[in-house]
Amino acid sequence: MRTLAKNILLLLLVLMPACFSGAASAREALAAAVTDTEIRIGNVMPYTGPLAAFSTIGRTEAAYFDMINERGGINGRKIKFISYDDSSDAPTALEQTQKLVETDKALLIFGSFGTPGNLAVRPYLNQRKIPQLFLASGDEEWSKPEKFPWTMGWQPAFSAEGRIYANYIQASYPERKIAVLWQNDQFGRDLIRGLQEGLGDWARMIVSDISFEMSDKSIDTQIDLLKDSGAEIVLFDGAPAMAALAIRRMAELDWHPVFLLDNTSASIASALRPAGLENAIGVISTSFLKNAGDPAWKDDPGMKDWSSFMDKYYPDGNKEDGTALFGYAAAETLVQVLRQCGDDLSQENVMRQAASLKDFRGSILLPGIAINTGPDDFRPIEQMRLVQFDGGTWQPIGDMIESAFVGSGNK
Repeated sequence: MRTLAKNILLLLLVLMPACFSGAASAREALAAAVTDTEIRIGNVMPYTGPLAAFSTIGRTEAAYFDMINERGGINGRKIKFISYDDSSDAPTALEQTQKLVETDKALLIFGSFGTPGNLAVRPYLNQRKIPQLFLASGDEEWSKPEKFPWTMGWQPAFSAEGRIYANYIQASYPERKIAVLWQNDQFGRDLIRGLQEGLGDWARMIVSDISFEMSDKSIDTQIDLLKDSGAEIVLFDGAPAMAALAIRRMAELDWHPVFLLDNTSASIASALRPAGLENAIGVISTSFLKNAGDPAWKDDPGMKDWSSFMDKYYPDGNKEDGTALFGYAAAETLVQVLRQCGDDLSQENVMRQAASLKDFRGSILLPGIAINTGPDDFRPIEQMRLVQFDGGTWQPIGDMIESAFVGSGNK
């Protein structure tokens, strides 16, 4: 027994320095991430590659933090926003995220774009207890606090948007033939799954279901096949550049089905203008943010601030680009969390405050939409409104629609 006790004691003596070393390393990392004058925030964006149009999100966020810093920062600390390019490649996203954590000593990872890349880095960040906040992706995977307590989404779920379209079709176009054109990845599959779930038995009205690759240069063949199917409604789910190709091709064919466009690609600058604004008249989408070009917001204080922000801090940005609005609103949410943290900017308190947002009404969120989170509710925004393009701006259709996100309660 004395031998066993002696061995245990020796083992403890060996392990204790390692434990203290690990705790010391964690303290050192936090000390580097947060100083008396600085908070280091990491981010990964597709600044190059097929989804580079979405890099506007990161550029807007950088400009927003510049504005916050000029106004004194967060409780006296300036934000150092470090953003790297991953070209929409998941292994690169992991490599860049590791650099942000291990070399740049980021306190948290904020707003990184895309589903594959964020899925790739999620285990790494959760293992190290690094907050992965307000991702630029609508995958339902970001709302699983029981499995991944350090990862939180921000925007409505893609599948919930699909269910909104299903409700709209059932109410406005019953028994009409439906065609679906979708990007062959998780993003595309999620929205289509939501559509099918929402349609229920009416899913039989889907007469054509065709995918395309993100790298495709043309989708003329797919559009021609959809037209031949006799579909009267087309749901498109893909990137803005591909949406522009689809709308333009339908105009060339003089084919005018009801066209439903995913919210992610509902950018006038990146999708509708390249397609030809006259060709996009009547396109239907969803929104949870105010539209900069809508006269209804001409005197809105939040949109006045937005316009002034763009003029001063992001003059090269396009006010017609919905992704700029997205980046502004997401950054505004993170700043609220950091302010709630006060002087306790530990990773644990950052997550605690992110999961404690109560009726936060961002300045450019649509009326009736508020951000609420809790320990078991990691989907900050769950509402969207149907909108239709009139040739100049997006106009609302009907009342606010709650998105019925799977696994959460009403807000």
